[in-house]
Amino acid sequence: MSGLGRSLIIMGVVLVVAGVIISFAPRIPWLGKLPGDIFIKRDTVSFYFPLASCILISAILSFIMWLFRR
Repeated sequence: MSGLGRSLIIMGVVLVVAGVIISFAPRIPWLGKLPGDIFIKRDTVSFYFPLASCILISAILSFIMWLFRR
């Protein structure tokens, strides 16, 4: 049972950290405006895909997970 408890605590911490990041994400001025983020605007339609931001966030999260596994 200790393995289950530990997993629940880790998942809870991850959810809290994700909540804090989501709360403060609009205050990070460069997030979503990196070179490589795709923004297409036509007459009545606009399309936005934060490609570079997604890659950067993925790299940061991968590094953090790598540190926790060590």
